Amino acid sequence: MGKITTSLKGHFLIATPALNGSYFHHSVIYLCEHDNDGAMGLVINQPADIMLDELLTQVNIKNNTPNTASTPIFLGGPMQQNQGIILHDSPSDTEISSQIAEDVYLSASTDLLKILGTEHSPTHSLIALGYSSWGAGQLEKEIVENSWLTTAANNDVLFNTPSDKCWHAAAELLGIDINLISDTVGHA
Repeated sequence: MGKITTSLKGHFLIATPALNGSYFHHSVIYLCEHDNDGAMGLVINQPADIMLDELLTQVNIKNNTPNTASTPIFLGGPMQQNQGIILHDSPSDTEISSQIAEDVYLSASTDLLKILGTEHSPTHSLIALGYSSWGAGQLEKEIVENSWLTTAANNDVLFNTPSDKCWHAAAELLGIDINLISDTVGHA
């Protein structure tokens, strides 16, 4: 494959039924990077069996705000599942976060975990363990093979949509009922 002409950074990848039975079954991925070297993103709709309060205890971070017990942690992808990554909507500190898109920032800093839920916290955040990645040309090939639909990300779907509704909500951004897409791949 040649050089990419349009980056999908800040877009959703929506798994098509062609990925049924795979790790990415019904996944929605927020792409944090996409260039000629490859792509990196976070699955935003696969909750782990752990809540934020449990994660904080495991990494010895004190944060006694009330919402930590009800904040789910997500499985961001199959790579480095012991690495925590946070997507959030407002920079609490530009030293610890990188801007991905308008009103979306990425951080791997434990300092951000200390302030979640406090008055210094971003309004919205999503915490993932691990990430998803593709080598040069790999994602483009998977898109051509009908494994993924793509659309510009929407912060309401990213931060406010329940994980079990996210796959359908992301596809609806394209005007598609994802249930009507065949799991058979073919090209004319």
